Amino acid sequence: MLTALRLPLAAVFPFVAKPAWQLAIVAAAAVSDVADGILARRFGSSRAGAVLDPVADKLFMAVAFITIARRGLLVWYELVGVLLRDILAVLGFLATWVLRRPVALPARAGGKAVTIAQLLTLVAAIADWTYTRHLAWATAAIAVYAIWDYGRTAARKSAQAGAEASP
Repeated sequence: MLTALRLPLAAVFPFVAKPAWQLAIVAAAAVSDVADGILARRFGSSRAGAVLDPVADKLFMAVAFITIARRGLLVWYELVGVLLRDILAVLGFLATWVLRRPVALPARAGGKAVTIAQLLTLVAAIADWTYTRHLAWATAAIAVYAIWDYGRTAARKSAQAGAEASP
C-alpha cells in the first residue's frame, strides 16, 4: 500500500534542512498519492486504504507546513489558512464518528484543487519564492470553497439517508 510510504516521509521531513531534499520528499509524497489513487480506482480500494489514505495525506501536509512555518517561511495565519480544509475535515470526521452518523464522501474536485494548491504552496515556500504568501492566500480561498462544497454534499447525503430511513 503506497499510503504507508507517506507516513515515514512525514516523520523525516522536519529533520531535513536542505531544500532540494525537502522538494524530493514532497515529490515522493505527491507521486505516491497519485499512484495510490490510480491503483485504488483500477483495482478497488480496501476499507483500510479508504481510511488511511486521507489520514496519511493530512498528516504529511500538516507536518510539512508546520515545519515550513517554524522555519519562518509562512506565518501562523497563513499556516491555518493553508491547512483549513484539512483541519475541518478531521473535525467533521470526528463529529460524524461521535454522532454515529457517518457520511461517505468521495473525493471531489474542490478537495483535489486544494491538495494541488497545497503542494504548490509547499514547493513555493521551500524554494523561498517571492509570491509564496499570495499562493498561501489563494490556497486558503480554494479551501473555503472546498469546505462549502463538502459541507453542502454532506448535508444533502445526510438528508437523503434520513429520508430513506423514515417510513
